[in-house]
Amino acid sequence: MIVEYIRYTIAEAEAGAFEAAYARAAESLAAAPECVDYELSRCAEEPSAYILRIRWTSTDEHLNGFREGPHFAAFLAAIRPYVAAIEEMRHYAVTEVAGRGGSTPTLYEWAGGAPAFEKLFTTFYERVAKDEILAPVFAGMDAHHAEHVASWLAEVFGGPARYSTESGGHRHMASKHLGRGIDETQRRRWVALLLETADDVELPADPEFRGVLAYYLEWGTRMAIIYSGPNPPPLPETPMPRWDWGQTPPYRG
Repeated sequence: MIVEYIRYTIAEAEAGAFEAAYARAAESLAAAPECVDYELSRCAEEPSAYILRIRWTSTDEHLNGFREGPHFAAFLAAIRPYVAAIEEMRHYAVTEVAGRGGSTPTLYEWAGGAPAFEKLFTTFYERVAKDEILAPVFAGMDAHHAEHVASWLAEVFGGPARYSTESGGHRHMASKHLGRGIDETQRRRWVALLLETADDVELPADPEFRGVLAYYLEWGTRMAIIYSGPNPPPLPETPMPRWDWGQTPPYRG
């Protein structure tokens, strides 16, 4: 992925027309498969200064894909009057120095940290052992299974990188499902029982957190079916998945 920055100086009298032009041009960006996302920002201290940030799948996809593709003509037509106002237009590679600030807690922090995840899965797997649908799936379960799954979800939700450093990461989790033949009835029961347990151990019940939790559980259990089936894909070599608030940050009243 590559980030393009385009810096403009636009006279105050033209600001409205400039922003309207980019609103039209944005339709082409939204339609282009080479574009990841975009944002036009105006300087608060110097209102004549604008910066357009566009994330492209790659520099080549931008220059030889988008610019040679069907959406570029309409994009250029919309912003052509302002091409002369460009002061900088460059591509930047993202470094590893990135992170989030403290204004919004991680899902891990919001849930209550490690104790909350440990309580959730300790209670959950005690119930699994007595559940007629799930007990056969987890027969012979390792004594530390609940602890491992707690550290997995804690890391996925923004907590310490314990599962990836101590338990093998994403590849290892996927490998634990190979050959297990999990079916849809078992998947649905796993999700339902975990959500019931989340209520009983008093995980945060706000719609925002529970929406993300349900989203993750749907994704995770459906991936489990895929890897446990007769024709699983290659084990993932990707880093641990990370979940965040997405469209609905935590509600604070």
